[in-house]
Amino acid sequence: MHNLPLTTLLLAALLGLSQCTKKDPDPVDQLPPATQTGANTVGCLLNGQLWAPVGNGTSKNFFIDYDTGYTGGLFNLSVEKDLGNNTLPSPQTLSIYVNPLPQTGVYLLTDLNRTRVLFNDPTRRCVYESREVGTYCRGTLTITRLDMQARIIAGTFEFTLAKPGCDTLKFTQGRFDKKL
Repeated sequence: MHNLPLTTLLLAALLGLSQCTKKDPDPVDQLPPATQTGANTVGCLLNGQLWAPVGNGTSKNFFIDYDTGYTGGLFNLSVEKDLGNNTLPSPQTLSIYVNPLPQTGVYLLTDLNRTRVLFNDPTRRCVYESREVGTYCRGTLTITRLDMQARIIAGTFEFTLAKPGCDTLKFTQGRFDKKL
């Protein structure tokens, strides 16, 4: 009888310890905050997993070119993610181009005359080019702040890319905040 409380206590402790498992952080929680302060951040989810440049915020891995004087405003976002794999010829790269982009607002990435989305993925051995025949691209780029006096551009994006012979890629919850 004296062993019953000790046995119960040991079983309860063992049950409690078996419930301790290390959980991976939620990819959404790893995204940079959606700010509009010129924080020099960018990130998104790619098929539900975090996709952000290595060295987030460095000019080598993330830049935005915005030229107000070129046909109503030329916007080009470019991001590189070094995969740390010396056997691959290049990093993953994402580029979103819109022209003209004169102000804040929502821009459809389906307008092939004024937009271009490019994703080079050496791990999948696929290059997705929205203007290439047979490539599917649907989504939006939303500019939430375009402040030329403060030299800040910020926004969000989401889109899907598909190409015969390649995986379908879903970029969701994309956000950027850049000091120009």
